[in-house]
Formats: sequence, structure tokens, C-alpha cells
Amino acid sequence: MAAANASPLKEICLSTIALTGSASGIGAATAQRLAAAGHRLIGIDLRNADVAVDLSTSEGRSQAVSAILERCGGALDALVLCAGLGAHVEPASTVAAVNYFGAVALLDGLLPALQKGQSPCAVVVSSVASTQLPWEKNPIGAALEAGDEARVAAVLAGAGPRAGHLAYAGSKNALTVAVRRRAADWGRAGVRLNTVAPGAVETPLLHGGLADPRYGQAIKDFVAPIARRARPDEVAAMIAYLIGPDAGFIHGAQFFVDGGVDAMMRPTQF
Repeated sequence: MAAANASPLKEICLSTIALTGSASGIGAATAQRLAAAGHRLIGIDLRNADVAVDLSTSEGRSQAVSAILERCGGALDALVLCAGLGAHVEPASTVAAVNYFGAVALLDGLLPALQKGQSPCAVVVSSVASTQLPWEKNPIGAALEAGDEARVAAVLAGAGPRAGHLAYAGSKNALTVAVRRRAADWGRAGVRLNTVAPGAVETPLLHGGLADPRYGQAIKDFVAPIARRARPDEVAAMIAYLIGPDAGFIHGAQFFVDGGVDAMMRPTQF
């Protein structure tokens, strides 16, 4: 009788979730929210995490996949990819490496484990910047999609002072495209996959950009219709919703948590 009356929430709280970028910012806020709900978390970050790896390198990505599989026993209920770098980080190729290659490697490497999970899903943190550089105008998009890290680095090396912005916007645009391209196959595999696109969020990464003389003023001038920056927990709330039972038919979508920036900048495109 007890099993028949078991609460669905109790089953959800037993979920095993791998979370990149768990040590700070949106990732830390998401980890706190999910842990408070009873989920078992496997945190991945450069340091101060269950799995300490460098997602900017192919070796680090392989190590991350192997360590996650070992910790989850080959079955994963959810994957949340929050790890990312801002335009101010040097070299610009590292921004693209973490933002795109680090995310896609874990998506593809952990899909078999997700297929063995309970109501499995993945949520990828993209950016409102993903829509500000369209795919057809993304000079690093094709190289990212082809997995050609050397070509990406070469394009960025020739971009001069625009390199950081191009690496950030280009990698986030390509990441959202990568998720959408996988929607059909992942749906057939029984694993939901969505992206969250934040605007400016009060994180250490944002403050690093604000302190950079190349990008600081542009970030300050980037004001949403809701004239403030998001709190990390507001983005975490959307992520938690998307991996929860009420989002069971949401797949292949991008959700903006940007205070209205995308609507303001692209009112006729949706």
C-alpha cells in the first residue's frame, strides 16, 4: 500500500543530476536549489567540485564524461550544463572551447546514460546573445559544428579587438543551434533537451566583464526593459522547472530569462 501511495515528488527527489559550472554563478545557484529539493548532484567545475576538470580541453571533457559515468553508475536522470566563459576571457579561443565544445562533448557523451535514467532530460545554459549573431552570419559557426578547434582559433585570431565578443556570441549561437539540431534524435531517444538564455546576471563572470576596459561600458549600457540584472536564482528557477515533471512536453525550446531584451531587440522574430 505504501508503494502505491508513494508521492511523485519522492521519486523526483531521488534523481541523479550532473551539473557543470557548479562552483559559482548560475551553476552554484542551480546546485543549491536542486540539492534543497533532494536531488543527488554531481558537480563539475575547474575546481571546488566533485569532478574537477578543464572543459576547455578535449582531455578534460573526456575525463568529465568518464568521471560522471563512474559516479552515476552509467544511469543519469538529468544533465545541466551551466559552465561558460565571458567575452573578456583570454584567449578568445578558450571561450569558444568551453562554451561550445565543452557543452556538446558532454551532451553527446552522456546521452546513453541519460537514456537509462528516470524521466531523463538535459538543460543547456545558452545566452540572449545567441540570437544577436544569427547562424547565417556566424563566422565560427560552421567550424564549431564541424568540431574544428584549430579553425575556430584561427578565425578568432584574425578578428582583432572583436575576438572576445565574436567568441562569446558565436559560441552561444552555435550551442543553441546544436541543441535544436539534436531535438529530433533526442526526442526519439526519450530524452528531453532545452536551452535557457539569460541576459545580464549578477555573477562573478559578469563582474569580470564589467571590469574589462574593452567590454565594461557596453555591459553597463546593456539595460533590459526590466531595468535590472537577473539574480542567479531566477535563472536556476527556470532550469529547475525544465527538469521537473511539469515540463514533460517541452523539448527543443529556448527560454529567455533576460528581462525582455530579446523581445525589445527582435520584436518581429520569434
